[in-house]
Amino acid sequence: MKPLIGITIEAEFDAANDRSNGKLILNWNYADQVAEAGGNPILITPMTDLEWAAKAIDGWLIPGGADMDASHFGEENHPKVEPMNPKRWEMENTMYGLVDPEMPVLGICFGCQFINVKRGGSLIQHLPDVVSHEEHSGGTMQAYELVGASKLSSFAGTARVEGKSYHHQAINRVGGGLEVVAKHDDGTIEAVEDPSKSFFVGVQWHPERTPDDFATQNLFRAFVRAAEAYSRTKP
Repeated sequence: MKPLIGITIEAEFDAANDRSNGKLILNWNYADQVAEAGGNPILITPMTDLEWAAKAIDGWLIPGGADMDASHFGEENHPKVEPMNPKRWEMENTMYGLVDPEMPVLGICFGCQFINVKRGGSLIQHLPDVVSHEEHSGGTMQAYELVGASKLSSFAGTARVEGKSYHHQAINRVGGGLEVVAKHDDGTIEAVEDPSKSFFVGVQWHPERTPDDFATQNLFRAFVRAAEAYSRTKP
């Protein structure tokens, strides 16, 4: 049986916060890459029974999204911050408290930032203030150096990857138990992992946007393999 990969998805309301015009949004590529890697993707919404979902799934993919409200790491919002819908944050936060700590987790963009903040880390709220350019946003293809001895490097099968970036926030203070395992040439932290877990990885770029890339395919396959192994031993 294919491992069940839960993907938490974006909630979007209009300016009046009118739920009758709300949408649940997920880029096709997330689920497609999970399926291509041999997983069985299911979408988790703010209305899903999260206790059931946390027990049912074998792996958790936390996708990209809007900005994180800085109050979650003890700061005031930068003027450029556009916080995500609170329903999305509540869902992710609740799921984090429910999933087994040994469950394989892959965080992408916001997902990477989320696991860092949940481990006590913080974010650079507007990256251009620090690096003096905007090359990390708008889908720019960039190169990232991976730490050679890291699990991420082993999963990806290479020490240097290329990916598309769509972010203006990034990790600042690294959360507890996490190690920096990829950086951009400008010093921006591009990936973290918990080396004590079978698969607990956050990447700042969007590997789902480069489906034909060797490292992308390897990363998703490693994630699904870890979920499959977990499914045989989970409580």
